Amino acid sequence: MKDPYRKDGFRTPHPSRLPVDHPYYEEIIRRHTAACDDEAMGYLDPVTGLFAMTAIYLADRPCCDRGCRHCPYVGADDVTGEDS
Repeated sequence: MKDPYRKDGFRTPHPSRLPVDHPYYEEIIRRHTAACDDEAMGYLDPVTGLFAMTAIYLADRPCCDRGCRHCPYVGADDVTGEDS
């Protein structure tokens, strides 16, 4: 399986999508990591019960501009060093 993770791991969402001080941060990261390890499309959010797609799943698609928590395109200029 191709690994689209950037140097920060993609396992941690951009802080604008999930602040590190979010009360369920650790649980969300745990669920996202488990879903990625299982090559699943996503996981159930522990707060809302809504389905959240993983960064791996989203990386195979163009950005939809819907504010996905694990969007691999948010802050992409921080990763590549290029301005977008």
